[in-house]
Formats: sequence, C-alpha cells, structure tokens
Amino acid sequence: MSNLARLYDDLAETYAAGRHLFDTTPILKAFAGQLPANAHVLDAGCGAGEPVARTFIERGDTVIGIDVSESMLNLARQRVPEATFQRMDLRALDFAPESFDAVVAVYVVFHLPRVEHAALFAGVARVLKPGGALLLTLATRAYTGQDEFDGEMEFLGRALPYSHDRPETALHKLERAGLTMVSAQLIETGGETFYWVMARKPPAACER
Repeated sequence: MSNLARLYDDLAETYAAGRHLFDTTPILKAFAGQLPANAHVLDAGCGAGEPVARTFIERGDTVIGIDVSESMLNLARQRVPEATFQRMDLRALDFAPESFDAVVAVYVVFHLPRVEHAALFAGVARVLKPGGALLLTLATRAYTGQDEFDGEMEFLGRALPYSHDRPETALHKLERAGLTMVSAQLIETGGETFYWVMARKPPAACER
C-alpha cells in the first residue's frame, strides 16, 4: 500500500464528513453540460463518491470511480451504490483505449509527483474517447505559496504530499499528451484556491 493510500485510509471519515464545505457542484454541473447524454465517466481519485460520482449518477451517466484508498472506496460504495468503484492508481489506468466520454480528477493530481504528470496525462488521453473531456484540479502558488512545489502540507491534521509545476508547464504537459485546452482558471472553494482545467481529446478525423 502506498503512503498516500495509508494517509487517506486514516482520514477517510474526517474528509468525507467535511467534504460539503468545498462546494464544487456548480463547476461539476457546468462541465457535465458539455458531455453527451448517458456519458461514461471516470471519477479518478473518487474519494467517498461525493460530490463527483453523485453528480454524474444523478444526471443518468454511467460512473466508474477509482481510488488508492480502500477506506474511501468503502464509503463511496455505501454513498453512491449506483456507481462502480475499484482500487486503482490514476497513474496506471487499467481500461481499454477510448473507454470514457469524460475523466474527472478533482483534488488528486497535485498529490502525485509532478515528474509523473506527463505520463499520467498521456494515460488519461488514452482512455478518453475522441472528443472526450477532462476536468482536473492542479495546485499553484495560490495554494502552496511557490511557483513550483515538491513537499508536504498539512491537511486535516496530516502531512500530505503536494507537487505542482508552473501553470504554463502543466498546460504544456497536457498538450503534449494530445489534449486541447478549453479553459483554465483559478477558482476558490471552501477557502482554498486551485487551478481548474478543462481539456478535450481532439475528435476523430471523420468527425471534424
């Protein structure tokens, strides 16, 4: 088990209980509005399943949630039984190419080393269908106080790993992975400010 998995196993109940303090529902609904009906959605780093998996299930989508924390997954299965949840690392997506209309990675990528982000983005692009969309959050100076960061920060009484590039570097990595930027903006939720990015995989040639 990874250190990150152990940390989130330990704070699963506390994190889930306070998740309502970070109201990302408007952002999620705006993103959902860009998707086809009955979309196949991957909730990467799903945590306890709310609000991401819940938002898309209520829209009528098919949702698979993945996380490295078994405690979080158990909570998600209880809270959003209509979705499917399994233990999997975002850096090693075990799905067929072009499986999903959307991938949502909220509050997860910045816990993984930035030296691995390029490969992670390439993996996401692989499992997205042509024209599929990605929504993710990245940390920036607005959260860590530094333009580039590799280290730990306190969250809910635990020292969690955080890692991020400069925004332009992160966006370049996404583009190198074959994803086209749609929007990128700093958004404050629950007193915390992160970089919310939406990107798309280009449609197949015959669809252009």
